[in-house]
Amino acid sequence: MSHVNAGEAIGLDLGRRVVEYDDGDAILYALAVGARASELELVFERDLRVLPTYGLALGLWAPDELGPRGFYDIAQALHGAQRLDVFEPLPPRGRLELAARVSNVWDKGAAAVFEVEVGCRQFRATYSIFAPGSGGFGGERGPSAARDPERAPDLTGRAETTTDQAALYRLTGDRHLIHIDPAAAQAIGQPRPILHGLCTLAVVVRELAALRGAHPCDLSELAVRFSAPVLPGESIELRTWDEGAGPLRFAAATARGTVLSGGSVAFA
Repeated sequence: MSHVNAGEAIGLDLGRRVVEYDDGDAILYALAVGARASELELVFERDLRVLPTYGLALGLWAPDELGPRGFYDIAQALHGAQRLDVFEPLPPRGRLELAARVSNVWDKGAAAVFEVEVGCRQFRATYSIFAPGSGGFGGERGPSAARDPERAPDLTGRAETTTDQAALYRLTGDRHLIHIDPAAAQAIGQPRPILHGLCTLAVVVRELAALRGAHPCDLSELAVRFSAPVLPGESIELRTWDEGAGPLRFAAATARGTVLSGGSVAFA
């Protein structure tokens, strides 16, 4: 497949989209990322608070806009990293106008990394998409990925996933076949359908909030690199480093290896 010169995407306006959701959608999202029935603020409409990471699901349409425009093959592209800055809480039900643009494109040689920024009054999300075959256009290589501290973690924890979690999470909007179809998963070298990276991240953030003694809805900023997929049902080990002032550093791994790296998270 031939691609449009990736450098031409820098600054590209991807348009606006109005997304609507109700309390049932927000509750479904919370359940899909592991919320328990006892967490009433997440699963009961009476005093509902919406997990800030739901914004990442609402904005996921934007990076997919680059595929039909010829910048990369969606089937080959990988979600490489994610950033989220939270400005104010998501309402229990809402009608949000999201504006999207390509904030930068980095030339990694054999691949390009597209940074797609999606924003509204409540949040700004930046999706980093690693696109094989789209590099070599003569652009800047970009910053190096954040590294985890080399010392032992200050605190560890564990997050659990369920065997049915990908099937449930895809109802929040991401219906890519690799999360449900065994043949599609095997075609990308996975033994079975994989958990959505954004689902893994939301599961981990909820547990990080618990480790921090914070409410997950008080998330204020988040950044992470996706290193490898999680298989539904796997247990995830969390490693955190407290560097005093500033965000908490974190990484996550399954028995098969690191799945999230270079992470930082802060709660208000």
